[in-house]
Amino acid sequence: MRYLWLFLICTIGLFATDKTLDIIKTIQKLPKIEVRYSIDNDANYALKLHEVLANDLKTSQHFDVSQNKDQGTINYAELKDKKVHLVALVSVAVENGNKISRLKLYDVDTETLKKTFDYPIVSLDLYPFAAHNMAIVVNDYLKAPSIAWMKRLIVFSKYIGPGITNIALADYTMRYQKEIIKNNRLNIFPKWANAEQTEFYYTQYGERTPMILKYNIQKATHENIASSQGMAVVSSVSSDGSKILMSLAPDGQPDVYLYDTHKKTKTKITRYPGIDVSGVFLEDDKSMAFVSDRSGYPNIYMKKLGLKESAEQLLYEGRSNESIDAYKDSIVYVSRENLNEFGKTVFNLNLITLNSKYIRRLTVNGSNQMPRFSMDGRNIMYIKKTPQEYAMGLILLDYNQSFLFPLKNVKIQAFDW
Repeated sequence: MRYLWLFLICTIGLFATDKTLDIIKTIQKLPKIEVRYSIDNDANYALKLHEVLANDLKTSQHFDVSQNKDQGTINYAELKDKKVHLVALVSVAVENGNKISRLKLYDVDTETLKKTFDYPIVSLDLYPFAAHNMAIVVNDYLKAPSIAWMKRLIVFSKYIGPGITNIALADYTMRYQKEIIKNNRLNIFPKWANAEQTEFYYTQYGERTPMILKYNIQKATHENIASSQGMAVVSSVSSDGSKILMSLAPDGQPDVYLYDTHKKTKTKITRYPGIDVSGVFLEDDKSMAFVSDRSGYPNIYMKKLGLKESAEQLLYEGRSNESIDAYKDSIVYVSRENLNEFGKTVFNLNLITLNSKYIRRLTVNGSNQMPRFSMDGRNIMYIKKTPQEYAMGLILLDYNQSFLFPLKNVKIQAFDW
């Protein structure tokens, strides 16, 4: 019989007219899981799987995790004494001469093997994805809230040297990294083109004007999308991939354009003698939020997807609000704040919704940039810089929990999730 775990939702900051909730998801009693690994066939690889799997389960906030080596047999009586409910055993198996990563999930209360999950070892450096998929299997067994976001790829632009950036792929912990576009040019602002993560857009600075290109990972092919003097950047892709928002500056000042990927046509949707950039889809792709200096400083505005539609100012707090992303009616943005006690300017992340005036602060110190929602809108990744660290940050909105994954020997220009 499966366990029935009670997930309690506690809310704070709830007001009668405020639908933006500061939600902390707590669990009455976390199921205790022991993650083990086998030294057979490839102990080093199994140990790496074991480490990532244990950390994934801890990050999920759904498990009380302990770690151990394989004991040869499952001593259910001993495990029950330790109040352990599940055992996840990771190993490397050999079948037909091929190595595979294997997960076995044991239910201690029923004393049975409940799941066996195999993941082919195509390349040794892909072990983080094997572990992420194992974590999803364990999580789904308990029917806990989805952690499918763990297996998604990060695409990012990586500084190499003056005038040179490469495009690379990574897992969310940044353990896995692989450069896929290397041509001694500036390749910047990558943006996933579809939910399947088989294609992405990016900007390449060639010999003349910046170009927006679409790259197919599986086929290693390029498609030219648009070019423009000064600026050419894809800032948002609709949920079905049929439309994109671009910032172009053909006449000197940047505006936001709507591009139809089927008709291969673009339409100008802002007209202001200043700066309009970084459009992101809102309200099921019916409108957009964007950054403009209409207030005399960078701020967040909203408008329907038409040139004649009027723009509405969304924020009246802060003197520099920029670097935005959106999910449905939620917007995360970077706000530049006053100097802290150390004389440093602080850039914090804030979260708002269209039907509320409540601003939820997500970070408190350092320079926090480039926020990106997960596909389900429940998590946010970003880049964090302080005098002590440079890291990829992860915020679990439902749990008020955050994690930092150090970025060693890599400097990121932009990324998408």
